[in-house]
Amino acid sequence: MKLLFFGASDVGLVRLSNQDAHYIDKNGKFFIVADGMGGHAGGEEASRIATEEIQAYISENWDSPKTSPQLLEGALIQANAAILADQHEHPERADMGTTVVGVMFRNDEPYCVHIGDSRLYRFRSGQLEQMTEDHTWVSRAIKLGDMTVEEAREHPLRHVLSRCLGREEMQNFDIQQLDIQVGDILLLCSDGLTEELSNQEIVSQLQTHGSNLEQAAQNLIEAAKSKGGHDNITLILVAVEE
Repeated sequence: MKLLFFGASDVGLVRLSNQDAHYIDKNGKFFIVADGMGGHAGGEEASRIATEEIQAYISENWDSPKTSPQLLEGALIQANAAILADQHEHPERADMGTTVVGVMFRNDEPYCVHIGDSRLYRFRSGQLEQMTEDHTWVSRAIKLGDMTVEEAREHPLRHVLSRCLGREEMQNFDIQQLDIQVGDILLLCSDGLTEELSNQEIVSQLQTHGSNLEQAAQNLIEAAKSKGGHDNITLILVAVEE
């Protein structure tokens, strides 16, 4: 399986700092996007710690007998422990946390891990499908039938997370094996992109520039900024080729 990939991050037009972080393995083994929270210093630190710890754990255990789900689980547990340790050392960052969405290609079996509301999408045959389920209060309300998707997009509590890294009582994160075909494009992104752009607006950019991932990524960021750029915008595109 041959992969082409490109990632980019932008502070946006409102925030003074970028609390997002991302990591791309140079060999295309795994990809990570994290969106930190907890103030200027806290958010930046939480997302940085998460990406560095996940990268280190996966790299160190790549050839271990652990299954891919076990590898991803161990990586997030280590990242959460590192964030908690930093909180104890720096009480001023005690409320910091971060979302994580990651994709790993190991033994030709792609897996996704995520916690929070950063997302993974799959673009296939002109259709964009969200592969992850947001760990938010409004997402749960939608599942229970208490709120529509349209209502959720404007709800004042839409950013309230039900799960994230950086909590002693961290609940389970989601791990799933992915159905990937030649021609697919995966999009990992923070909510700074999806808060500004509709699915159709994302599709439009991928249909027009999907053969040039760098151009597609830059155009998606510029499109999000043209809609206000209220948050940091981070994304990784991964194209599956023969």
